[in-house]
Formats: sequence, structure tokens, C-alpha cells
Amino acid sequence: MQQIANYINGQAVASHSGRSQPVFDPATGVAHTEVSLATADETRSAISAAATAFVSWSQVTPLNRARVMFKFKALLEQHRDELAVLISKEHGKVFSDAQGELTRGLEVVEFACGIPHLLKGEHSMNVGRGVDSFSLMQPLGVCAGITPFNFPAMVPLWMFPIAIACGNTFVLKPSEKDPTVPMRLAELLTEAGLPPGVFNVINGDKTAVDVLLTDPTVQAVSFVGSTPIAEYVYATGSAHGKRVQALGGAKNHMLVMPDADLEQVSGALMGAAYGSAGERCMAISVALCVGDAVADALVAKLQSEIAVLQVGPGTGVTPEPQMGPLVSQQHAAKVRSYIDAGVAEGAVLVADGRQVAADSAGFFVGPTLFDHVSSAMKIYREEIFGPVLCVVRVPSFAEGLALINQHEFGNGTAIFTASGEAAREFAAQVQVGMVGVNVPIPVPMAFHSFGGWKRSVFGPLNMHGPDGVRFYTRMKTITARWPSGSMPTGNQFSMPTMK
Repeated sequence: MQQIANYINGQAVASHSGRSQPVFDPATGVAHTEVSLATADETRSAISAAATAFVSWSQVTPLNRARVMFKFKALLEQHRDELAVLISKEHGKVFSDAQGELTRGLEVVEFACGIPHLLKGEHSMNVGRGVDSFSLMQPLGVCAGITPFNFPAMVPLWMFPIAIACGNTFVLKPSEKDPTVPMRLAELLTEAGLPPGVFNVINGDKTAVDVLLTDPTVQAVSFVGSTPIAEYVYATGSAHGKRVQALGGAKNHMLVMPDADLEQVSGALMGAAYGSAGERCMAISVALCVGDAVADALVAKLQSEIAVLQVGPGTGVTPEPQMGPLVSQQHAAKVRSYIDAGVAEGAVLVADGRQVAADSAGFFVGPTLFDHVSSAMKIYREEIFGPVLCVVRVPSFAEGLALINQHEFGNGTAIFTASGEAAREFAAQVQVGMVGVNVPIPVPMAFHSFGGWKRSVFGPLNMHGPDGVRFYTRMKTITARWPSGSMPTGNQFSMPTMK
């Protein structure tokens, strides 16, 4: 069986840990690869390679760093279909969805290509007589990224292109469930002309993560995953003096107003709830319907759409299904257990995904729809991370907004309405970091920043966009005056002020 190890100092490096785990094709349940789990020393060797490379890479001009990103962008476009097949084979999402993931990651690479402009800093002439002030945005050093299984290309691409373009070096610890794409990205970076050691990949588990969080050479850590792990990453990394941005879980609500176009709402919800089998941190998992009439009509529309939704393998099938399998057998079992809990708590099960593809060895759970869900139920409170949509009935806009604001997560949300007044009030008052108005999945473009509120994010800065550049640089402010006859002489003991 093919072995995947690590990518250190510009080449694949075999692991000697003696620990590994299988990598499955979720559509068949068959393991096709094994990934080695790195030792602490192997992780430190990647950090050491990155530290050595930083000395010279940080001195490369921003223009020449951008030129490497331009070549990397071209290679991503050239190998787009190959990478999409790898994503489908190891994560399970359908081919077109995998291509969409790559496109959103590619947008961050395009943003990083503009790094000469993004690093210009600020300048003020004559802040005082003969005194100028200006700022420099300088790289941090070795940075690390810890990324989840659901976006093996996009989420790493949120991180390392900006970090590298800013002059840092990088160690990526991807999910061990789908490690092939990150390794392929490393190869393409080398082909694009990135010097050895600037980008490294360590495949592993908590052993590798803890080294990245505690090693004094690592200056900054980016993380995307579940909230309990995000809290651990943030606390541990911060306690060891690192900058940390850690994005956690979500429970995203869509507020459906009585004046909304229910055809549009139904179409948006089908994709937002069941696309990528619900394994998106921006998936809509709760529809808050204002009034029973709205809820009754929407549930009927969703039920009819679910009845014809095709579930199957992500690649090699024509026509392509709308939804593939979940990433692992364990995760599929977890999602089914949430459906069991919803039934036990008294929610009305309108569409049951537990029996979909029951005769397959793959990790399938079909689209599931619950009606008459209350805020006290487990399926409402907790992130399921699967194709389960809950319909909650509320009597008014105000009560729907209050439910969203009371939830512990604040990642993404949306309102569907024809009322500009309602949309404006919702956008102003909702306690959520990313808001869609008649847009079901409001993922910001790469030149804006991605991140939620409350227990969906830990740390002051979000991913990519302006926050990404700020996160991967530190600002130095210089106040300068050159000798002249007008310079003051003699001892000066008072607080300096500019005149």
C-alpha cells in the first residue's frame, strides 16, 4: 500500500515513527493509502528546516516572492482536475464541489500575488519639524498551520500563500484523513521555484500538534477545526508566546421571513444544508421560519427536493450525484447518532438519511430533515457536521434574531427577505461574524477576511484578506530625523513632543 510520510526541505521524507493509519476512499470504504504519523523529532526537523530557510527567504524582495505565487497559481490551474479527483477520493465530496474548493483556495493565492502592494506600510512626512514617521511590515519567522479534513486544499490555501508571500516560512500539519492533496501542493510549490525549507508538511496527530504549539522557534499558529480543539490550540499556543488564530465550530441559522421567495429559499437551503454532505463550517443547519405558514410551505418544498436528491460516489459516476459520502465510518456513525437523538427528543423526522446507501460499504448518510425542533434539543444546540437540517418555528423576526444571538456559536448566518428594512436591522443586530442577505453561504472573498464571533473563533485576527496580512507580519514604526542646524541641543528631560 502506498505510504505518505512528510515533505521537508523540498522533498518527500520517509517517517521512522512506526505509527500509521489507513486513508480511505469514503465512497467504497476501502483503504488505498497509509499515512505515517510523525514523531516529535521529525516535527522538529521540519521546524528546523523552516528556520534555516527563513534567513534567506525573508530577504527575498516582495516582488520576487509574488512571482513564485504567480507560478504556483498557474500550476494550480493546470492541475485543477487532478487535485479535484484526489479531494473526492479521500474526502468524498463530489468532483464539481472539489473544483469549487480549489477555486476558493486559488483566490487567496491571487490575493497573495499582490503582496508588494499589501506590504507597503504607512508614511507621514513632517510629523514634527524635520521629523518623518513610517512603518515597516516585517515577517515573523516560522509559522505553522493545522488544518481540518473537510477542505484539504482550501483551508491550507487560506494560510500558507499569505504567510510565505509576507516572507515567513511554514510548517503545515494537515488532517491525517486526507493527506494527499497537501503533499501535492508542496510538490507544486517546489515546481514553482519555492526554495527548499520554505514550505514543509508534517503528517501526524496530537504528537506533532503539541510540538508546533510549544516549540519556541514557531512564532504563529493558524488552526481551523472543532471548538474544543480550537480552545486547546489557542490556550496552549498563547501560553507559549505564539500568535494564534483558531477557528472553531458553528451552528449556522437562516432566518426565513414571510415575504421571502420560498422557491429561492428552498434552492438555497438544499445546497447550503446538504452540499458537501454538510461537512462545511458555513453549512446552514437551522432554518428559522417566521410563522407556521412559512414553515409548512418550506418543509413541503424541501421534502419534495430531498426525494429526488441523488447520493453517491463523488467521481466516476454520470450524471454526477448532488451529495457524496461522509469522510469516515466513525463520523457517519456519529451523524446517525444525532438523528437518533432528534427522534428520541421528539422532533418530527420528515426525511431520514440513515438508510441511504445502506447496502454500500461507503460512509453514506442521506439528507435528513427535522421539523418542530426546539432550542432545548441536542440537534439544535450542537454542531452535527453532517447533512441534517433542523426547522425551528418562531413567531416573529425579533424572536428569531434572539435565538441566533443566544447560541454559543457565531460563525455564519443568513436572512432571506424582500424587506430592506428587515435585512438592514438583521445585519446590524445579529451577533455573528459573517452575514448573508439572500445569500445562504456568505463566505467572504479572499480580499476580505473570514471569521466568526463568540465560540466560533479564538484570537483577534481572522483568516486571509487584510487580517491575514496583519497576522503574518509585525509592524515596526520608525521616527527619523537627520542632523541639521535646526536640531535641538542640550539635555531634554521632559516628555518629547513634536512641534
